[in-house]
Amino acid sequence: MSIARIGFITVSDRASRGEYEDKGGPAMAAWFERVLTSEWEAVKRVIPDERGGIKATLKELADKEGCCLIVTTGGTGPAVRDVTPEATEDVCEKMMPGFGELMRRESLKFVPTAILSRQTAGFRGKSLIINLPGKPSAIDDCLNAVFPAVPYCIDLIGGPYLETDPFNCKVFRPKPKHAQMKS
Repeated sequence: MSIARIGFITVSDRASRGEYEDKGGPAMAAWFERVLTSEWEAVKRVIPDERGGIKATLKELADKEGCCLIVTTGGTGPAVRDVTPEATEDVCEKMMPGFGELMRRESLKFVPTAILSRQTAGFRGKSLIINLPGKPSAIDDCLNAVFPAVPYCIDLIGGPYLETDPFNCKVFRPKPKHAQMKS
């Protein structure tokens, strides 16, 4: 059984220059440390809000680093330099709009400006890429909402089997056909 590699990308001009502490990347990693029980390793990057650099980093983590899951934080708002969704769409073969829809719906429970967020998700080869907001509490809210579907999604694209602590995140996987026949 292979160890799952999970990419964490913080998209922030100031954090990439060392002017601002990266809080999003550690928040994402902490969520996965709390939830995943299967073996995994993190591949972390902090990069500026530049479409070309975001695309190159997504390709590197998917194609060279072999990450089955890549989560980004930052660059999903309406500001001119917020280009993470565009870069994600540029590198993905298939888009998964339901992820962004669910994250915005969940975030609207906490803040009315959630509608300004443009998170999205998609596949590049055997990598699922998910854009998350930049605020650490919003990262938790969004991952709690969408992650129950993520392990099965990764199963479907041929990735490693991710297991979670059901107390922290109960995931969905369909019952095997032989189990369905017995019920």
